[in-house]
Amino acid sequence: MGFAMGWVGGALAGLAFQATWKAIRHEDDAPDPLDRDRGWGEVLLAAALQGAIFAVVRSAVNRTGAKAVERSTGVWPAGEKKPAKKTVDA
Repeated sequence: MGFAMGWVGGALAGLAFQATWKAIRHEDDAPDPLDRDRGWGEVLLAAALQGAIFAVVRSAVNRTGAKAVERSTGVWPAGEKKPAKKTVDA
């Protein structure tokens, strides 16, 4: 289940990035880091945008999956957070 959701999330992130890049730059393809004709700013902007979109989509897919597991089983899949251990200073 996790693999399938990860694959779907990656595909959705790719589509979202392509659509966003096309809306911003009016180009079908984002710059490749090894493309000699593209500048640093353009390459780094594309990389930052792609990373941000991927992180948001991955979080949304993970959260949706966790909520679905909780609805079907009554248990949050990551379990409860344990309190931090207290240390005793000597």
